[in-house]
Parts: sequence; C-alpha cells; structure tokens
Amino acid sequence: MQVTHGTVVPGGGRSGLASGTGLTIGNFDGVHRGHRAMLKRLVEKTRELQLPCSVLTFEPHPREFFSPLTAPARLSRLREKLELIAEAGIQRTHVLRFGAQLAALAADRFIDEVLVRGLGVRWLLVGPDFRFGAKRAGDFAALQTAAAGGRFAVEAMDDVVEAGQRISSSSVRASLAAGDLAGAARLLGRDYSMSGRVAHGEKLGRTLGFPTANIVLRRKSPLAGIFVVQARVEEMREETSRVLCGVASVGRRPTLKENAPPLLEVHLFDWDGDLYGRHLRVTFLRKLRDEKKFDGLDALRSAIAQDAAQAREYFARHG
Repeated sequence: MQVTHGTVVPGGGRSGLASGTGLTIGNFDGVHRGHRAMLKRLVEKTRELQLPCSVLTFEPHPREFFSPLTAPARLSRLREKLELIAEAGIQRTHVLRFGAQLAALAADRFIDEVLVRGLGVRWLLVGPDFRFGAKRAGDFAALQTAAAGGRFAVEAMDDVVEAGQRISSSSVRASLAAGDLAGAARLLGRDYSMSGRVAHGEKLGRTLGFPTANIVLRRKSPLAGIFVVQARVEEMREETSRVLCGVASVGRRPTLKENAPPLLEVHLFDWDGDLYGRHLRVTFLRKLRDEKKFDGLDALRSAIAQDAAQAREYFARHG
C-alpha cells in the first residue's frame, strides 16, 4: 500500500492521487468490523469503477487536537492502523495532518481543495454521521450538493449493528476498559493487540526473576491490568518470528513509584534473546486481575509468580 503524509496540495502535488480515485474518510481507530465493512465496500465499488481505492485519515485524531486531556484512548497506533488498512486491500492511504489550519478550513473548501483538487476523488464513501470542515459544519447533505455538479459521486454506508449494538471504536473501548476481551474481539473481528519497540527499562523484572520486554505507552491505554498474552517478534528472520506465550502488565507500576508513565511489560515464557529495539506485537487473550499496589518487592514477586502460573495453566488448557 502506498502511504503519503502531510498537507494535501491542490492538484495532487504530494498525494499522487489526482488522476482519480475512490475514497473513504475516517479516523479508523482500531479498524473494527464496522470499518472493515466500509473498506470492503470501497474495494468492491472501485473495482467496479476501475479506480484505485484510497483512504483519507488524520493524525493526530481531531479530538486529540481539540481536547488532548480528555480525548479517548487510542485503540491502535498509526503504524498498526495502516497495517490493518493495507490488509483490507486498500491501495493508497493519505495521512492528513490535523492542525489549526485544517480545523479552520470551511466545509466547501475542504470538498474543493482536499477532496476534489487534492485527492482527485471520483467516488466517495462516508458513514451516515460523517461531519467535516470548520465547526463540523459539513455533512452528507453538503457532499450530495457538491456531488450534484458531476464532480464526483457520493454514498453513505449504514452502521454495522450486531445484537442491537452499533459496532464502533467507542464500544470497543468500553469492552476493553471493562476487561471484556471476548466482547472486544467480537467487535474487532480479532483479538485485541498492541505493538511497539522494545525499550530499555530499569531491569527490575530480571532482579525479581521475571525479565520483561518493555514498551513505552506514549498515549493513554484503552485497557489496564495483568493479562495472559501471546507475542510475536516482528522484523526478524522467519524462524525466530514465532508466536510466544507469556503474561503482561499494562499500567503505572504503583508498587514501584507514584504516577509513573504507563508501560506495557511482557514476560515471555520461552525466550531468552535480546529484544531491545525490536518491534513486538502483543495479543491479549484473558484478563487475570487489575493492577494493584503491593506491600514491598517480595509481595510483588509472589503476585507475579502466581500470574505466570495462571497464564501457563491457560495455555495448557487451550493448547
């Protein structure tokens, strides 16, 4: 998949999409089943129209720009989101920088400068509640009015609903926050995972007898606690890029210090190699307990040992 970043230039100077494309727009956080249904529709329609299929997404998320302290936790990092979009068969994605200039752009100018002249849209697919432009003034009716001139066609796709529940990023976050990994997996269409580069830590896990691979969480996490996990070490030779079992902690390590930055710590059962700088994808299978503050390192060591034993029992039962 071709990925471009930055400001869309009228005429497609940077995007490379001005020859005409089928397009959908959104944050696509988590790329859940509702998103995947939209991407599937886009792929099918652009194949019919013999157009390339493209996605327009934003970085940072608009809510992070307007209200960084209260913005919801991200379900996926940009890298993860782009990987999932590519897996859906999308050929091109433009990551549009969301800042003050874009936030102030009027809806009619967004259509003209970004969609038509910047990205060369010929067919557009959006959700029923899609809003855009300064003060969210643009909506599907505005797109229909613009499309009436023949510059492009537009279609709205209904929400994906299951058992009366709308599949959305918010519903996935709610399931993860409640520790309902099975519910989140049902909405996502896959087990929830997080990934990132393994960084050097304080080496305390090794001292306790449970060495960990540490991933710094630069944004608020949608889940917290102690989990049974599987992990894959990416960007390694095929013979070493196997799935590894383990136990993981997501949180702020209250036993060790107050108000520590959030961290994903993964203890892998059958690994003794060097993971520093490697990209690790961690898949969450079951929540064991909430994070808690223990009375000293001996109590923490005992709790970790019990967590590891429970995780091993889980894998023994589930093959």
